[in-house]
Amino acid sequence: MATARDPVCGMTVDKETAIKRKIGDRWYYFCSQSCADVYEQPERELRAMKRRVAMTLIGAVAAATLKIIALFGLVGAIMSLEIIGQLQLYSLIIFLVSVPIIWIAGFSIFKGAYFSLQNRKINMDVLVATGVLAGWTYGALNAFLPSIAEGGASYLEVSIAILAFVLLGKYIEETIRRKSAASIRQLLELQPTTATVLREGKEQEVSVEELQVDDLILVKPGEKIPTDGVVVSGYSSVDEKLLTGESIPVEKNVGSEVIGATINKTGTLQFRASKVGEDTALSQIVHLVEEAQASSAPVQRFADRVVAKFVPIVFTAAAISFIFWFVTAGFSTAFFALLAVLLVACPCAMGIATPTAILAGVGKGAEYGVLLRSGEYVERARKLSTVVFDKTGTLTKGEPSVTDVKAYRGLSEADVLAFAGAAEKSSEHPLAEAILRKAEETKAKFVDVTAFEAVPGRGVKCIVGGRKVLLGNRKLMQEENVSIGEIEADMAGLEAEGKTAMMLAVDGEASGIVAAMDTPKAHAAEAVAALKGMGLEVAMLTGDNESTAKAVAAQVGIERVIANVLPWEKEEAISKLQDEGKVVAMVGDGINDAPALAKADIGIAIGSGTDIAKETGGIVLIKDDLRDVALGVELSKRTMRKINSNLFWAFIYNSVMIPVAAAGLLGPQGPMYAAGAMAISSLTVVGNSALLRFAKFGFEKYNDDNNSKLREEVK
Repeated sequence: MATARDPVCGMTVDKETAIKRKIGDRWYYFCSQSCADVYEQPERELRAMKRRVAMTLIGAVAAATLKIIALFGLVGAIMSLEIIGQLQLYSLIIFLVSVPIIWIAGFSIFKGAYFSLQNRKINMDVLVATGVLAGWTYGALNAFLPSIAEGGASYLEVSIAILAFVLLGKYIEETIRRKSAASIRQLLELQPTTATVLREGKEQEVSVEELQVDDLILVKPGEKIPTDGVVVSGYSSVDEKLLTGESIPVEKNVGSEVIGATINKTGTLQFRASKVGEDTALSQIVHLVEEAQASSAPVQRFADRVVAKFVPIVFTAAAISFIFWFVTAGFSTAFFALLAVLLVACPCAMGIATPTAILAGVGKGAEYGVLLRSGEYVERARKLSTVVFDKTGTLTKGEPSVTDVKAYRGLSEADVLAFAGAAEKSSEHPLAEAILRKAEETKAKFVDVTAFEAVPGRGVKCIVGGRKVLLGNRKLMQEENVSIGEIEADMAGLEAEGKTAMMLAVDGEASGIVAAMDTPKAHAAEAVAALKGMGLEVAMLTGDNESTAKAVAAQVGIERVIANVLPWEKEEAISKLQDEGKVVAMVGDGINDAPALAKADIGIAIGSGTDIAKETGGIVLIKDDLRDVALGVELSKRTMRKINSNLFWAFIYNSVMIPVAAAGLLGPQGPMYAAGAMAISSLTVVGNSALLRFAKFGFEKYNDDNNSKLREEVK
């Protein structure tokens, strides 16, 4: 049975019975129509929320405008006209405005409250729905039967305002949070859609989905490798950086393993498929990202946790108040007290406490090139203990650079670079570009090259200015009978530092060494020092070999190094750190980092990295400046403190006003006073959040110059 994985929910489905949908050039399989719709249109629900928010805000503005103009002059007199019985024109207009807003825009709140009660849970939707429906029902009664429900039609406007506050808060929060389906989609799209298969001696182009184990596959230079396998003929170098973290393209010959979605750089390869479909390395990464995102689902908002305990208290207070005033003062007073308690308890301030603080944090971060993506990561930042960096492309530049040039037998370093540059000018060796860049920087003069020959797995042979030149590894020198005894110690020393070293021989004598490595980015050491200064442990996690990893770690000041790990092992390494009781942030840039970024308590993605890394990161650094990692952590902590202070003031408001409303101290206009106090509380929360935009973080000394253009773009 042919199976596939639903890219939305992660379920394994039978291709024959699944919902099949072609998106772009690729076929996808889904377990249900809803998953297919979410995947194809991930922003659809966000657009629907936007429409609901717009409807409530327009309604609130319209109601406020009508209320103001109804108080003055001829228009006010017209609005007060009774058109049917005691029904005033103003009351009818407000009622007609409120109906679609309450029952269409507010339907999502009512539905959430219904399912919450059905599951025997109480969340914020329950309290909001109760307050909105109570106010709207009483307002409607007042409009049509004012003799029964006294106090004016103002409760209709109050219900609209409550709904507007709550839906705006939900929309802000959802806008900040991206859909996780986007990251899975980008991962799946890394794999090529077709493959060239050799069958019966002929080349055939088939869909990747049709590949079978043991198929013989042909990959030409520049093409993506369609699936995992073992090379049976040919020689090439393959760029595996995005999947394995190896900074230098890996040479492949007969017997070498190749990984699907990596890029064949130079020669043509024939390989036999060893894994297809769900068994490939890329599919394993997709599965790990799905599992990690599910296991690190949003932490339940503090407001919801408070509301779960708060709602029973509110309902109890409302019931006691109603019974007391019904017995002592009659139904009308009792109902006013009941309604005042329900309205004053409506958690509008709580509902916007988190999203407004996050929005302020996002705005502040954008000034410095740091993007916070949701409140769940901000909440975790306050307990952060360990920051783990990927090496290739994160701490380092992601490409080799010449670090050492050594000259022997009367040659100068410039001579060594001139010979090496000339030899590599026609070469496809992975280090050729690094050598050519260095030679150009030193303005080395190249001599015409003749008799050029690339020796797979060894290096190059050529004639430079009439002199026989070899550039390559020890095997090349041994095969050409070149003695390397004199320079072996220097060669071994460079390799011990994690560098890739090549020997130069001129006219049969070892004459130089050119060494290269992936060097640390500017400010990497400064970023590590800043994090340590905040009391955080810093570690490195990489798929590169241990000697290279330790060499880079020593340069930037990192002591703990975890090397030789595959993408799926990176996620396991993060889990082990978490099992030790650590709250872990992972900083990465590549596809191979995606599972670890998703699994970490806080994923921090470098903006110069891949889209999949940015989609699975909770914090995205827009600039390629590692010092922004420390800024992102500090910004997250301050944003969390702002959220807590917002919730504190919102909770204090409810705690003070509920007893006042229950005691009947607000009188017949109690619900109106409650609504006004609610608005003041919400504005206090918004103002408190806005203060974050004026905070100073101490990073201005290195950000001012770098961010002047960025600030202008943000404005």
